Amino acid sequence: MTSALFFILRTLFDLYLLTFALRLLMQWARVDGWNPIAQFIQRVTNPLVIPLRRLLPAIGRIDTGTVVALFGLQAVATGLLLKLGCAGDAGVLQILAVAGLSLVDLFLRIAFWTILIYVVLSWVSQGGGNPGARIVATLARPLLQPFRRFIPPIAGIDLSPLFAAIVLQALRLVLPVGQVLGGLGCGGIANPAF
Repeated sequence: MTSALFFILRTLFDLYLLTFALRLLMQWARVDGWNPIAQFIQRVTNPLVIPLRRLLPAIGRIDTGTVVALFGLQAVATGLLLKLGCAGDAGVLQILAVAGLSLVDLFLRIAFWTILIYVVLSWVSQGGGNPGARIVATLARPLLQPFRRFIPPIAGIDLSPLFAAIVLQALRLVLPVGQVLGGLGCGGIANPAF
């Protein structure tokens, strides 16, 4: 029963955290606000972001209301899931550390999957009139830009997504989330959120 409850809670938290992370990334990449997927994400996240935005002004292109909502939700999710799935009790600092590491991991996963989907769509659907394809392309371009500066296309084939994916996965491997969770008696949990 506890594993089923853990799975349900983790999945619901993961999906909601994903919408906040996507909102933040779409604001950063300046995704078209008229895109129906972008509008859906805004409407789902507005109940928490709008009140926080009134209190916290944006810093450049970063919406602090979204950042605070995302970190707060991640901390609540982490605390609850650690309580359900770990043998030891986690202190506030441990919860915040795991929450921070989990958010870094979340953004690395989003970047990896964005690049992978971008590559597959480039093979299948050139031009991308689909709203989802436009969002993926808008998010992937700034991620690939640094790699494209150093890795020119070879015979018309762009290898920058391959190297970007390798770097993103290497960064995920060096995140110490597993060590922190192992210290709390959470051997069965790979990552408490997403």
